[in-house]
Amino acid sequence: MDTIWLTGAEWLAVLRVGLGLWWLESWRHKDKKKWFEGGGITWAAGIAAKHRWNVVRSGFDVVVAPRPRTMAYVVAYAELALGLGLILGFLTPVALVGGLLLNLIYFVLMIHDWAEQGQNSMMALISVVGLFAMSWQTWSLDDALGLFQ
Repeated sequence: MDTIWLTGAEWLAVLRVGLGLWWLESWRHKDKKKWFEGGGITWAAGIAAKHRWNVVRSGFDVVVAPRPRTMAYVVAYAELALGLGLILGFLTPVALVGGLLLNLIYFVLMIHDWAEQGQNSMMALISVVGLFAMSWQTWSLDDALGLFQ
């Protein structure tokens, strides 16, 4: 593979780090006080209640609604863990799959609002490319520790 300035593996590392910064920004920009008091889950509950698919409505009611505070922490700290994992290149395949799952969950929840899907589709695409191109091979703790060879 011919590239300009960096090697192909280094460009994949840049992509991985950029995705990590994107996840870190998703965590950083949240109003944590409101989010942990249930603001984010309340918003999602309103979306889920009107969802066209019964499985989404009932799934939300069973999994998320009974534990809004816990789920708020899970979402926020998953974003933080994904960001740090991708930036540092630590447990990168796990972070890429976890991020892809979060994006897919959001896709399903927001299926009726395609205006919301641009960021998530780009993040999902980068996750897939990073995963199948093994973006942890350069500039990562995974590489330094000999993980996922």
